[in-house]
Amino acid sequence: MAVTAKADDFDRLLEPYRTELLAYCYRMLGTVHDAEDLVQDTYLRAWRAREQYDEARASLRTWLYRIAANACLTALEGHGRRPLPSGLATETEALAALVPGDDVPWLQPLPDSLLTAGDPAGTAVDRGTLRLAFAAALQHLSARERAALILRDVLGFSAAETAGILGVTVASVNSALQRSRARIRELGADQDSGSEPSVGQQRAWIDRYMKAFENADVEGLKQLLTDDVVMEMPPMLNWFSGCEKYGQFMNWVFKNAGTDWHLEPVAANGQPGFAAYWRAGDGYHLHTVQIFTVTADGISRNTVFQEAGIFTAFGLPTALDINGEPAV
Repeated sequence: MAVTAKADDFDRLLEPYRTELLAYCYRMLGTVHDAEDLVQDTYLRAWRAREQYDEARASLRTWLYRIAANACLTALEGHGRRPLPSGLATETEALAALVPGDDVPWLQPLPDSLLTAGDPAGTAVDRGTLRLAFAAALQHLSARERAALILRDVLGFSAAETAGILGVTVASVNSALQRSRARIRELGADQDSGSEPSVGQQRAWIDRYMKAFENADVEGLKQLLTDDVVMEMPPMLNWFSGCEKYGQFMNWVFKNAGTDWHLEPVAANGQPGFAAYWRAGDGYHLHTVQIFTVTADGISRNTVFQEAGIFTAFGLPTALDINGEPAV
């Protein structure tokens, strides 16, 4: 039987799925702006087709994912993957000249605030499956392999449900899933986050890092890093690994950009981070958003973003006054 509910009732039925659909579209597209657009497109398509929905054939959630999957696959036709520098370019020296990769459609972070706007308890989305490393690894898969992996292993749809959502056979789903799982393991980006510190412990590591950063204490920063720590800086192609290189780079930052900084905590992809504002004149100007991977042994990766669109997604003011308040 098709749904014949009133418009307001149909909107009410759809709304609880908005957050998880945003996470799905982000995993598929790798960009916040495109994911938000695809969710809007999904809801528009659902609204237009509302009288065609038959609850006897599929749950509302499955029906919505069918619409979202088709929208994402269409959007991805002819599009290249969205990498991070460590998955694209050769490792550089810490003090090598910065090389912009302005022609690369970079993977973007997904602010945690967008996932809690309609779900304050944060129960709709498994944050572990949004980690930057996993999101970047997904970009190595074909669009249909990506969709199959997310639907089966992240969202828990059955093989038959996944086949129905994607409009393919169960055998096709299982084949795509086998290839995608092998590729994800090869990239070392499986979803198991059981050995990670708790959210509170990770935040504590970054709070200590922020204090050392604000004190321009490079040795203090290095004490918080793993020996093989990686720093990458999209949209720059540069990236490097190792605690000593990291320290060299931070010495260069403080020498060239000064030692007066204001930091604001942020979180994205279920990972802790901060927005860095540097002193300019009578206030502070937004410089970067930095998102960290924290292990039991310390900080193992810092992905530093410097793009206006990302700043906007986080809702960050571009300038602060001397007291750290948004500049008028």
